Amino acid sequence: MQEIFEACALSRTELISNYKSPTNSHQPPRIYFKFSLNGLDNEMAWGEDHIIHCRSTDGICVSPIIKFGERYIDDSHLSLDAVLAPHTTLKLRLDLREVLDAFRQKGFYTTYNGTKIYRQEFKGAFVAGSMPPLSWNFDRLGYQKDMQLHDADGDGIYDITLTLNPPDEPDVPLRRWELSRDISAYPQYKSDYVLLDALYNLSLEEMEKDVEPDNTFRTGLEWAGVWTRDVSYSAILAMALLRPDIAQNSLLHKVRNNRIIQDTGTGGAYPVSTDRQIWAVAAWEIFKVTGDQEWLRTAYAIIKQTLVDDEHNIYDSETGLVQGESSFLDWREQTYPEWMQPADIYESFCLSTNAVHYGANFVLAQMATLLGDNATAGKYAAIAAKIKTSINAYFWLPEKNYYGQYLYGRLFKILSPRADALGEALCVLFDIAEPEQQQLIIENTPVGAFGIPCISPQIPAIPPYHNNAVWPFVQAFWSLAVAKTGNQTALIHNSSAIYRSTALFLTNKENFVATDGDFAGTVINSDEMLWSLSGNLSLVYKVLFGLTFTTDKLILQPFVSEALKGSHQLTNFHYRQAILNIYLSGFGNKIKSISLDDQILDKPEIPASLTGLHDIRITLADETPEALKINLSCEAFSPATPQVTLQENLLSWQPVPNAVFYKIIKNGREVAKIGAEQLSILLQEAGEYQVIAVDKNNYESFASEPLTRLPTENIWLYEAEDFTEKADFGSTAYSGTGYVEISRNLNTQLCFNLNLPAAGKYALDFRYANGNGPINTNNKCALRTLKTKSHLLGTVVFPQRGDQHWSDWGFSNAIVTYLTAGEQQLCLSFDPANENMDGEINQALLDYLRIIKLLEDGV
Repeated sequence: MQEIFEACALSRTELISNYKSPTNSHQPPRIYFKFSLNGLDNEMAWGEDHIIHCRSTDGICVSPIIKFGERYIDDSHLSLDAVLAPHTTLKLRLDLREVLDAFRQKGFYTTYNGTKIYRQEFKGAFVAGSMPPLSWNFDRLGYQKDMQLHDADGDGIYDITLTLNPPDEPDVPLRRWELSRDISAYPQYKSDYVLLDALYNLSLEEMEKDVEPDNTFRTGLEWAGVWTRDVSYSAILAMALLRPDIAQNSLLHKVRNNRIIQDTGTGGAYPVSTDRQIWAVAAWEIFKVTGDQEWLRTAYAIIKQTLVDDEHNIYDSETGLVQGESSFLDWREQTYPEWMQPADIYESFCLSTNAVHYGANFVLAQMATLLGDNATAGKYAAIAAKIKTSINAYFWLPEKNYYGQYLYGRLFKILSPRADALGEALCVLFDIAEPEQQQLIIENTPVGAFGIPCISPQIPAIPPYHNNAVWPFVQAFWSLAVAKTGNQTALIHNSSAIYRSTALFLTNKENFVATDGDFAGTVINSDEMLWSLSGNLSLVYKVLFGLTFTTDKLILQPFVSEALKGSHQLTNFHYRQAILNIYLSGFGNKIKSISLDDQILDKPEIPASLTGLHDIRITLADETPEALKINLSCEAFSPATPQVTLQENLLSWQPVPNAVFYKIIKNGREVAKIGAEQLSILLQEAGEYQVIAVDKNNYESFASEPLTRLPTENIWLYEAEDFTEKADFGSTAYSGTGYVEISRNLNTQLCFNLNLPAAGKYALDFRYANGNGPINTNNKCALRTLKTKSHLLGTVVFPQRGDQHWSDWGFSNAIVTYLTAGEQQLCLSFDPANENMDGEINQALLDYLRIIKLLEDGV
């Protein structure tokens, strides 16, 4: 039950719910929006939006003609209780004549921030905004034809008509689910709680629906095909136990050239997105369940080769940490500051992805030991240990008693103090955190009324999806972590979050809004999500019955909260060559007695060699676990990220709403706290500067984009066209006399002859363009290896910056290294490990190599 909404189990195979999304009834009529050229955020400065009040009684709202770049604010009175009528029609009108005149007269239009949009690159005018179908997702805007304005009569006045506040579902008094598939071949769950039984059966049925004709798992009703991370997390939760055959086929579907495929993602996927190694943990779970030696050998070879590439491309030699995007949080503006480009995300070190790579290296070491490859076992055990040590050294927040989200920045990294729910859970489940830390993590990580949000606090002005949202599969991993620490208070709350959503929605949704628990209002959603239903089932298998698989036995560690005390049974459960019927009674997480076929067991363990049909009976001790706390809090939002400028010796920014003071960061370290919105810097103070806004609750914004004051004599530019033949892509706004192309066939080794005045530490990066795809998806990130004659310096990535945006220049990641004085050569090479996920296109344009001499105390 949730307020006026309730779900009811009429039987173990039938559910009804009166849930109806309340979104329509309380939408405010104030609409914020902004026009766009080519889908980019280029009309006005950050925080400057057009505002219109759509409160007409006839459901029709028309804007005045708004000149591009001139802010319109509707100053009419709007009462506090005003709401937007359902099905309101909004017509927006845009005067683009000044832009079109600039195209005709000069060949380009200069936006408010100095960016030039060239006539031949103009793709159209678009609109972004605060209410669906509008969104602030500029990464996708240029590809949303339904958000494009049109000029039907050619007079330079563009318009678009949108429907606001449509209902998300039919207006029916009750929704119903009835079992329609035969699920008798699967483990049968029955308890004293009919609702739990029905939710279990609903989830089994949805799993059946997710099996494709080619014997792979689809990702969800709205998501066809296999995704590496989705199927892997699903296998770990429940699919390795229920359908190891389909899980195995699905994992193999995500292998090419004996390497794991990274899902499409930010900037063209790998190596900006780097969580593909969760595949290894899933493969290990399948082996522990099945004992299949052929699968062990197959998976071992794939994981090993994939890790060899990853060591080359994404492992930091100093810390052992792994670069790349947060696991599954692959929508840039949902969890990263707006200024971070894909190259910046590649340079970051994220908690969840590092936990995944710890797991992969640990798994490979275990596999190697079983296969008698002791050298490999030792190597990867050591790598795993180094990642674990560095996670605890660099991510732990002693003042919060949980881990930070990621280390980010450019030349200098700082730790984002936000909590990453999946990363926190994995650190508990993988024993990256020590037992005392595990308890603290569960007690202190913020949890909302409807579950644990993906990140906390939330980012303001970003619609719910990864931000301000609960994902049931993440909720499930968190619940497993909670059960491991014995925190009954947290277990009741967090398992209820999964049961509530499935019961009211009558499906395992992809996500729902953290602040109100509603499935409507998130940017994208789907029914029958594989990892969501897997999470639901995992509450039965891995929490209630505590099924834990090892290489040679099944361990039972049940945890039944007092609220669910009574009888629970799991029958027809297949474990290798045995069929088990497990009968569980009582509550708590301490076993009073356990028997196998009426023979008392000394330990709650079933050997993998067991065959045939057997009964297991477990009686719990009816002891309430020690009362432990939970950090249950309202969903909090951090201040917005300051937009900072550095002119001469003055750092300045506009006031950030709700900020009470600002932290000044120089070279990755806090150097001041001030209440004003500007700070004078001594002219001789070279350094990289950022600003963080802090509110009264001590919630921090993201740090602003790093701004660097550098002596001009400490920067050298080497034009790429001086070292090889120029390219001709019709690109503009390049430096020097041209630019060069690198691809799988052209300039596979491009060498630069340097002459440096002094030895020391230098930062090396490249100005580049990659128009092979949008910034938010696809798989054509270019990557190369940077070398001297005798040393491998690191991997340089050139992520996508926009589809056909070959004049959109930006900087690659920077490699910091020691260089000697005098003449020397740096070579950019296409090595075998530099294959991307496309396999055919690995291409970018290079403008110049930039070399920055770093001072002893920074830049």
